[in-house]
Amino acid sequence: MFTILFLDFGLTISQFAILNAAWAATIVLLEVPSGAFADTLGRQKLLRTTGILMVFEIGILCFAPRGNPDLLFVLFLINRIVSGTAEASASGADEAIAYDSLKADGLAHEWGRVLEIQIRCQSAAYIGAMLIGAAVYDPVLMQKVVNTIGLDVVLTQDMTLRFPLYLTFCMALVTLVIVFRIKDVRPEGQEECLPLAECGPSIREAFHLTFSAGKWILQTPFVLAIIMAGLLFDGVCRVVITLSSQYYRVIDLPEASFGLIGSGIATLGLFLPRIARRMAERNRPAANLFALAGAVALGLVGMSFFIPRAGLIPAVILFSAMYFTSFFTSHYINRETESHQRATVLSFKGLAFNLSYGLLGILYSLLIFIYREGVSRDTPGLNPAAMENLVFMESFFWFPVSFGVLLILVVLLSRRMLRGRTEPAAPPPETP
Repeated sequence: MFTILFLDFGLTISQFAILNAAWAATIVLLEVPSGAFADTLGRQKLLRTTGILMVFEIGILCFAPRGNPDLLFVLFLINRIVSGTAEASASGADEAIAYDSLKADGLAHEWGRVLEIQIRCQSAAYIGAMLIGAAVYDPVLMQKVVNTIGLDVVLTQDMTLRFPLYLTFCMALVTLVIVFRIKDVRPEGQEECLPLAECGPSIREAFHLTFSAGKWILQTPFVLAIIMAGLLFDGVCRVVITLSSQYYRVIDLPEASFGLIGSGIATLGLFLPRIARRMAERNRPAANLFALAGAVALGLVGMSFFIPRAGLIPAVILFSAMYFTSFFTSHYINRETESHQRATVLSFKGLAFNLSYGLLGILYSLLIFIYREGVSRDTPGLNPAAMENLVFMESFFWFPVSFGVLLILVVLLSRRMLRGRTEPAAPPPETP
């Protein structure tokens, strides 16, 4: 419900794009330093910070007053900045603490299976969350529920649009409790900086580690190629997914079905990770790259036709590609990275992904502004909803075009960097 939630609060689609660009910009500024702090000050500290910020960011949306567009935009901007800070704090720290926990028990070779299980569990949770979130957002459905149980309450969209936020706030509180129970497994030879007075050297070490990890990535063509390919797939797909509810409206799907659609897509996460793991174990990275590129291209081109109802099929193909992107990048990068800089390198990956997402969001907001001017001039008298739909449809074809151009650039650069180099072999299973 993300896109239409913002729109129903009273924001425009261009403001929505700007807010997401601000969210990504915050991550760009904080992503890598937070990963270095995780590697030096402790991953647990960063995860606890994430939990606290998550409660605060959702609380802003739960209680933001409506009716004043300027104040509303400022509050949503604060929300996006806090959310970006939380995202940066967790990025790298969560995956690093999990991988090193396995490595401490000699089970690093099982990381692919862990990713598979994690994505499947996450997908199962999405199914329930999306069904419930979409259902409580719909005032007609919720009115039937309160009438059935005999409550004398009249529900409106102004009331129900906050119901998913209240439920998310409860989830944020649960998350906060969980992150305070996580135990950190420090890489061998590193001690956590506990007294505040002793953290100065560790902070300086964090910035040194940042530059060291960045240099290592630039000197490791295989990892750099994986990050470049991942940021392309993730950036384009994530911008489209962010706008998915607007796409569903355009292809004539009822809002009450959005939760069912989201749950259906989440169901794919129950078996797609196993396919991704087998592809990662059996295929060369280049083969997986082109298979994934074909799926993304097919989804984007199919969606650009906006076929009523049947347009859901290419959308499902595109959304499925995100599971493979997440799995492949994590699998290959963790395989090549040493423990002492794992969170920092993963943060560089997160930085690249969110920088791509932010830049594409800014470019798309500018594109929408240009198209809105043209649509307003050519078809005067359109109501706001029809205007947003028409602008969205006319601007969408740039997604497959830009993806095709950027894919060619990534392939050419990767081939040049990897020329004359052998592909890294998978490491043998570690023993305790």
